[in-house]
This record gives sequence, C-alpha cells and structure tokens, in this order.
Amino acid sequence: MSDAETTIRATGGRAPDVFRLGGWVPMREYREADEVDFAIVGTGGGGGTLACRLAEAGFSVVAFDAGAYWRPLEDFASDEHHQSKLYWTDERISDGENPIQLGSNNSGKSVGGSTVHFAMVSLRFRPEWFKSRTLLGYGADWPLDWREMWGYYGEVENALKIAGPVSYPWGPKRPRYPYRAHEMNAAARVLARGCDAQGYRWTETPLATVSAPRGESPPCVYRGFCTLGCSTNAKQSALVTWLPRALAAGAEIRDLAMVGRIETNEAGRATGVQYHRDGRWRFQKARNVVVAGYAIETPRLLLMSATTRFPDGLGNSSGLVGKYLTVQGNQAVWGQCEDEIRSYKGPPSLAVTEHFNYHDEGKDFHGGYCWMSQGPLPMLWGGTLAGDRGLWGEALVAEMQRYNHSVGLKVVSEYMPQERNTVTLADETDRYGLPIARVTYSWCDNDKRMNRHALDQMRMSLAGAGATELWEQENDTCHLNGTARMGSDPATSVVDSDCRSWDIPNLWVCDGSVFPTVGGVNPSLTIQAIACRTADRIAALAKRGDLERRSVLTGS
Repeated sequence: MSDAETTIRATGGRAPDVFRLGGWVPMREYREADEVDFAIVGTGGGGGTLACRLAEAGFSVVAFDAGAYWRPLEDFASDEHHQSKLYWTDERISDGENPIQLGSNNSGKSVGGSTVHFAMVSLRFRPEWFKSRTLLGYGADWPLDWREMWGYYGEVENALKIAGPVSYPWGPKRPRYPYRAHEMNAAARVLARGCDAQGYRWTETPLATVSAPRGESPPCVYRGFCTLGCSTNAKQSALVTWLPRALAAGAEIRDLAMVGRIETNEAGRATGVQYHRDGRWRFQKARNVVVAGYAIETPRLLLMSATTRFPDGLGNSSGLVGKYLTVQGNQAVWGQCEDEIRSYKGPPSLAVTEHFNYHDEGKDFHGGYCWMSQGPLPMLWGGTLAGDRGLWGEALVAEMQRYNHSVGLKVVSEYMPQERNTVTLADETDRYGLPIARVTYSWCDNDKRMNRHALDQMRMSLAGAGATELWEQENDTCHLNGTARMGSDPATSVVDSDCRSWDIPNLWVCDGSVFPTVGGVNPSLTIQAIACRTADRIAALAKRGDLERRSVLTGS
C-alpha cells in the first residue's frame, strides 16, 4: 500500500465504523504537502454533506473536525452524562440582555457535528421564507429560489431516507417520504388531541431515523437516546450517511484536528489551513477552503485569520462577519396527565403542528413557529426542574417520581435577525492559545411577542388534551444561524448565493451561518440542501474554468 493509501485513521488510530458501505473502506490519506482541491473545516450537516458531494464529483477533499471519529456501536453508552462527549463545551462567553445556553442544544464536537446528537426533525422551509422581506415584510430575502431548493430538499430526504407521513398537510405538494412515518407514542398523541381541540392540523414528524431496515441500519428501536447519540445506527446522521459516501469517493476525514487559522497569500487567496493535531500545529495546503463550523466557530475562524491585507478578518469587507447571529426560540409548556405518558419512549418529537408557520392571520408579530411533542430523559428533566422551577432536595425528588406522567410541548420559533446579536473574539484564550468566542444575544420586541403567543397556544393545547398543573419554560433557545449571511449584494452579505466569499474567490462558507433568516423549523434539512446546491455550483464553476483544481483525469 502506498503512502497515499492507508486504512482509515480515527480516534486512537482505530478505523471508524463504515458498515453502510459493506465493510472496511480504505481511505486516501493526503500528505500535508499535497495541495488538495478542498480543505473543509467541519464535518456536520454542511461540511459532511459538501465533502461527500465534492468527492463524488472528483475533487480531492480533506475534511477536518475538532472532535473524534466515533463508532456508535462501540463508543456510545446508554448514559446521559457519558454522552456529553458529543457536545461542544469548550469555554465561551455568553452575554447580552438574553444570554443563550451554549453546548448540548446547539453545537457538536464530533465527526458528523451536531447531526450526531440532533433530534432528527427534518422540515422544509415555507416557500415564502426565502423572500420574507418582499413577501412577508420582515427579515431579509435569500438569493435563492424556493423551487430550486425544493429539488434539493428532495435529494436530501432521499439520501437520509426520511420517515414521514404519506401526505404532508402544509405547503406545496411533494412526493411521499421515502420511509413510512414512525408510530406515535403517548406524548405525540397528547399533541394530536390538543390540536384537534384547537382545530389545528397536525401530523407525524418527518424524522431522519429509519422506520424500516436500510442496508445494515436497523429500524429505530425507540430507546429514546436520540439527542445523545444513536448507539444502534438507526439515526441517519452525517456520520452514517454522507461521510461513508465521502470516504468511498476518496475523501479524507481528519478527526481531532482543531483548525485555528486560514492562511492567505499576497494575492489575497486562501492557501490552506493551520490546524492542531497530535500535540502540534500543522499546515494543510489547499486550492480552496470551506468553513463549515456553524454559527459560532465559523465567524470565530474567519476573524482569527485576520492579516494586514484583511485586518478585520477574512471575507469581512461588509463588516458583517459575526453579525446577525439568529437563534430560534425553544420555549415549552409542561403538565401532568392522569395516564402514564413515559414520553422518553421513542424519538423526542414524534408529532408536530406547523399551523402558525403557514397561517399569518391574527398574529401580532412577524415570523412563524411550530411545536412538537417532547421526550426528555431523566437527567435532562431533572436539570429542567431544578433550573426552570427552582426545585431542589425533597421537592425535586417528589417531582421526579411523577416523571412518567409528565408531558410537554416545545416550540421552534423564528427570531428576527438583528445586527446587534454577534459573535466576536474575547481577550481570553483557550488551550490552543486562540481567542475564545464571545456570544452576545438579546431579544427584540417581536421575539418577545412571539414567545408569549407560542406559550399561550401550547398552554391551550395541553389543557385541551386534558393535562393539568401546567407551567411554562420561558427562556430556552436552540439552533444557531447567521453570522456569515448570504446575499446578492457584497455590501450587505458575506457570501453570494453559491456560498462563495465576495472578497476571496477560493474561500467558501457552507453551514447554518449563511442563513439570512431562520424560519420556524429545525434548520438541518435546509443546511444539507444548501450544501448539495453548493457542490453543484462548484462543479459548474470548475467546468467553466472559474475554479482552481487539479485535473481529475491526470491527477496533476
């Protein structure tokens, strides 16, 4: 075997589980002196998907992740505390009028990124959201057409074999989902009863976990550990879908590699990335660099890569790198049911209503939201009771004894993009000597009105389903987006519609940070759809000669 061809290198020198490809797959391992076509920073929904599609298009790809390359069948435990290893818990500063929780609910440190511990909810944007400023009067227009995105949504849904209802009740007609919907648990049936009482439509939630066998992926066994890493490989995360395909196409995945800087030359072009691995800093040459570290680490890396030519950071001629950080609301209403619910049985969100995403009448706010059934595991539930209700000692024990009768609904709501919500560099440094991120966040009046509306609606829904002793969880948030927004004007955006930097033509951003607005649904499906589109656009640019790359035929 040549120097360029080795077995897969992973955590501790072990090979990652690539069972979906029918056995061990040799992975090309590039030398640092090799100038690869693409160095991709991040392997989650954006970076992992893009790595796959670019490798399959014939590009040479090295994808970096600060986390480990886990093998779920061997490395994941049925233990809430142990599985926190999947979260990005490096030190960050969170401030502003409404500081946001960082870590388990919105970012991951693992090959596969946060898709390894996401809740698998896979919803399409409402078409009007791509032109929300023009059509709905708020936010900003995306430089994308919803009809084109609809095609890419279909590609991702098929790649992940989304399990969903035969006929989705909102938005334009679409083909049925590849796999049948999952059976609803008792918590989902509570949502259904509540929506029926209000006269709102509901449906089984489209989920990225298989409801029937897929190759060597078994169907979901409803063990409820979805947000802590699926140890059976039923979850169709980037770790078990896009990345095995990337490896088979010749990409290299470099785990435990913290990228700290993008280098540029005198001509203002990116030349590669500096990364820390095995105790020292290294450099990988690349013809193109893609940043896919999500809404905090992406702007952090661009800002840390400042030079004399780019004193405010890379891609930042607009001054908007790190600005317009936009999260989503995640408020909840909880209560008690006379019957046992045992909401931890199955994926946490088995039923959903998008009523207030598609109905704008009667709102005193811009934007939309959906709500879903919930299934918190015991340790998370105990933390919620302590943190949000202030229960401790005997009071906490007594409430935990009613755990099997607890039931809740949680919203995913569309907060407004605000320039004042930012990711900047702090004076403090991390263990690599790099400045840590300062995350500043405040609600606007529109966000507050949306919060109140959603809490009132969920309260009425739970009451209509027969739940009692209702209480509200008011301050929770989820899903980080923005900070490197796309647009059609370099003065008001960081990247163009192809996710290409306006300032540096061989620098790209491909993750949730490019979102101009966030919509009222979970962003993972849209992130992956954008990555598929970006891969196609890159291939088209290369075909026209508007992209530096090696020759696929000669390998030069």
